[in-house]
Amino acid sequence: MPITKISALRCPIEHSPLQLVGGSWRCENGHSYDVAKQGYVNLLPVQNKRSKDPGDSKAMVQARREFLDQGYYQPLAQVLADTVFAQGEQAVLDAGCGEGYYLRYLVEQAEQNGTDLCMAALDISKWAVQAAAKRDKRLSWMVASNNSIPLDDNSVDTILCVFGFPVEAEFKRVLKPGGRLIMVDPAGDHLKELKAIIYSEIKSKNETLPITASEFELISEQRETFPVSLTSNEAIKDLLTMTPHLYRSNAEGREEAKRLEALDLTADIWIRVFSYSNEYPITTKRRTTGGVV
Repeated sequence: MPITKISALRCPIEHSPLQLVGGSWRCENGHSYDVAKQGYVNLLPVQNKRSKDPGDSKAMVQARREFLDQGYYQPLAQVLADTVFAQGEQAVLDAGCGEGYYLRYLVEQAEQNGTDLCMAALDISKWAVQAAAKRDKRLSWMVASNNSIPLDDNSVDTILCVFGFPVEAEFKRVLKPGGRLIMVDPAGDHLKELKAIIYSEIKSKNETLPITASEFELISEQRETFPVSLTSNEAIKDLLTMTPHLYRSNAEGREEAKRLEALDLTADIWIRVFSYSNEYPITTKRRTTGGVV
């Protein structure tokens, strides 16, 4: 089979290797993390959380799943898959996978063209990872943060960060020398028609590069723009609910958008590929203190 799991997981507390024993991932110092019935593992310790329930809410995840399953962003999924497949066999980490739409599309394409991929995905939202893992148990799904990626040093060829939050130090640590970071970010006209309804004033978007570390070299940049026609009130509400616009916009604008039965939108998105140029692998020292979580 062309799809396998990345198994080079490490303890989020001790940074020592994790081994799968029965239904739990365990480290040499006694920490144990059970695999949930949905097929994911929670590697986000309580002390690393900034809130009780971080990340996207259950409602946001459900809305995103309903919206993306309709294929509105399929052109982006295809460009992302083509970008990944520009390189052959590889280990891929989706750093901020959400409910898994783009990674599932990538898996489907890999199966069709016979490309071998070794894959893992993480998100800080347990609701997102639960939803993703339910639909495909062949990948290593993890509740975790980009601030502390529970993978070994120099273990990944490609990192995907789709509408996510890059943490350059951690990305450099887990990437192999010569690896790639693929960043997907909204461009200036993204959803401009919706913004005109829900905001009293639209601020111009900062178009600076999302990555600044000198070890990352921008090797390609593509702006993908395509129309999105929403033909139901439910789709418009799902789009509102799945994005931060639900909380940032004004109440009057939100209510106006929620009354619409159709809306023609512009999707405007940057796909940027950075090469990680550090020729010397990064290694981290492991802590050796014991204890059981």
